[in-house]
Amino acid sequence: MSRKPVNKMSLDQRVLGFIQEHRLMANGQTLLVAVSGGQDSVCLLHLLHDLQPILGIKLHVAHLNHQLRGKESDGDARYVARLAKTLGIPATVEKRDVIACQKERGLSLEEAAREVRYSFLAEVASAIGADSAAVGHTLDDQVETILLHLIRGAGTRGLRGLQPLTRWHLAEKELTVVRPLLEIRRDETGAYCESFELHPRQDATNLSMEPLRNRVRLELLPLLKSYNPQVNDALLRTARIAGEDIAYLEKEADRIWSKVAAQQGGMIILDKKAVLKLSPVMQRYLMRSAIGSIVGNLKDIEARHIEEMIQALNKPAGKQISLPYGLVFSIDYDRYLLGQDRNVLSPFPVLNGEHIIKNPGTTVIPGWRIQVNIIDSIDSISDDNSFTAYFDYSRTGDKLVVRSRKRGDRFQPLGMKDQKKLSQFMLDAKIPTHWRDNVPIIASPDGIVWVMGYRMDERVKVTEKTKKVLYLEFQRI
Repeated sequence: MSRKPVNKMSLDQRVLGFIQEHRLMANGQTLLVAVSGGQDSVCLLHLLHDLQPILGIKLHVAHLNHQLRGKESDGDARYVARLAKTLGIPATVEKRDVIACQKERGLSLEEAAREVRYSFLAEVASAIGADSAAVGHTLDDQVETILLHLIRGAGTRGLRGLQPLTRWHLAEKELTVVRPLLEIRRDETGAYCESFELHPRQDATNLSMEPLRNRVRLELLPLLKSYNPQVNDALLRTARIAGEDIAYLEKEADRIWSKVAAQQGGMIILDKKAVLKLSPVMQRYLMRSAIGSIVGNLKDIEARHIEEMIQALNKPAGKQISLPYGLVFSIDYDRYLLGQDRNVLSPFPVLNGEHIIKNPGTTVIPGWRIQVNIIDSIDSISDDNSFTAYFDYSRTGDKLVVRSRKRGDRFQPLGMKDQKKLSQFMLDAKIPTHWRDNVPIIASPDGIVWVMGYRMDERVKVTEKTKKVLYLEFQRI
């Protein structure tokens, strides 16, 4: 190729220094290079080709035809294949149906394209034995990403933007993504391609105002620069500070993680008392870390999701928060549960059969310890939560059992004038369907005394005429 004058060594050395500083590559490794055909990825491939002897790496090109732009997409694929052949680099060029993925998963077109693309890269990397995949994100992409995260409310973690190295978990696939051009401007990659007459492909969709990223690039950034010409530097400085803050939090979280958290299969269990003693800052970070440890990334986790979890920390057992990725955050008696299996997340263990409750005394059944005391007044109660209750002893009697619900069960919920079907009560109380058979029902020969955790029967409530109070407490074991 004929060359025009360019300060190539300067760009080479900057990229090489960035790679070495962040330890993005290791001598002898095979590196997959994602090449779309645009100027950034073409510049990346050309630079890595020249740096190959210094880095001691082997390159393999990957190009995915998203089939979104008809003949233009086919032209991109042919261009990348020719470029790889010219440089003597093996290439994998394939097609995927992004539209089908979008419809199946209910994603935006941009989200579907990203998911399909990274899944493809993970497959190719696994097939060729590559340790990681390099992508052509630049400093401009970093600025746009920080703004996008601000708009979407991603919180402090989102402010640090793109990272030099990221580990992606995609279903059962894993992929390490490296970004060697993260300190290189987009105009520099364009000048580099022009100087070596690489003739990268132009994607007309980059000018469309439909994708949010394009609106940020074409509308928002120019407007912000009219207020502050150095807005890029300001955003990057914010990202650096956020990154330093998060690095400190990561170190602190690693130090306390084993003291407050445990993982069982696909579920994270957090000690309630230990978490409540932490500062809100550390609580937020632990919640994010817990989600990340299950799903592998936090790209759809926004600040509002974390705040919902924080606000639920003091809620009674049974409270649940639905999160992206099918995750559920559940409040238990003495712990918090995070996972995708709603049955596992139930605060109620499996309840089989009918068990006589020692009254007064302690009764142990699978999953529960039940304590019954007879006291003189309500003032004697030291704790009050959804797993404890007090009743008029003269109305409950001493013959109590605990069981699961039965067909035809009825009771008069506290505060109501009439009886109600237990099934309807559970529906109205929004008790999750998969919990209902395990909700302990405390009953006497006269009927239901308490739907544990929810409502007692009106007839057994404590009144001014009550002489003896029956105090009943369930404890998870």
